[in-house]
Amino acid sequence: MNRINQLFQNKKENIISLYFCAGHPTLDGTANVIRTLQQRGIDMIEVGIPYSDPMADGPVIQDAATKALRGGMSLRTLFAQLESIRSDVTIPLVLMGYLNPIYHMGVETFLRECQRVGVDGVIIPDLPFDDYMSQVKPVADRYDIRVIMLITPETSEERIRLIDEHTDGFIYMVSSAAITGAQKEFNEARQAYFSRVNGMNLRSPRIIGFGISNKQTLQSAQANAAGAIIGSKFVSLMEQYVNPNGALDALLEALSK
Repeated sequence: MNRINQLFQNKKENIISLYFCAGHPTLDGTANVIRTLQQRGIDMIEVGIPYSDPMADGPVIQDAATKALRGGMSLRTLFAQLESIRSDVTIPLVLMGYLNPIYHMGVETFLRECQRVGVDGVIIPDLPFDDYMSQVKPVADRYDIRVIMLITPETSEERIRLIDEHTDGFIYMVSSAAITGAQKEFNEARQAYFSRVNGMNLRSPRIIGFGISNKQTLQSAQANAAGAIIGSKFVSLMEQYVNPNGALDALLEALSK
């Protein structure tokens, strides 16, 4: 069974997934960050593929991607760094990246490499749903890779149900239509969005991401979905501490307030 499906089968709530940018803050630190986060009890890891024009990302992740690219990170380098990650890492790994580098490598080559090194799923924010259905899904299914789709408060019920019907793994509920970045709280409009999606009785589990940085936003995400994805806050702490243990300690402290 795909590790993403296995996680959601075994753990129904309070899942914590962390995002970090491959190659940031150090080019060679990717595997160490993954291993450290698993050792510290994180349920799932989202590894960002740095890109020069990350349309969905705020300034923190944009800055991390720029520094990673300048440091020499590339998609092929990332796959090389993940070569032996499954010798001791058992939690789900998801790659998040934009279409341009994936198309440059070739969709089939990319997904085949994901399978080879043990990646379980991919998030491609700028992948049109029609292209997913016609070009990506058939190949992803062949390699047992879950393609995770994002929904926002502006996503129609019809589209949400299409995504629910034609994807597997989980649905990434973006907390707002804005770019990534820490937020102090989720307002009434966002709470209404969470409730609306919960009321649709979807087949797929959901995780809420974008803006989770403190106790209020974490608890709200956990109350309205199977868990939370934390990105910008952890990336900024990685910049500050460099050591993933120090960054995680600081994150857990922030999430308790």
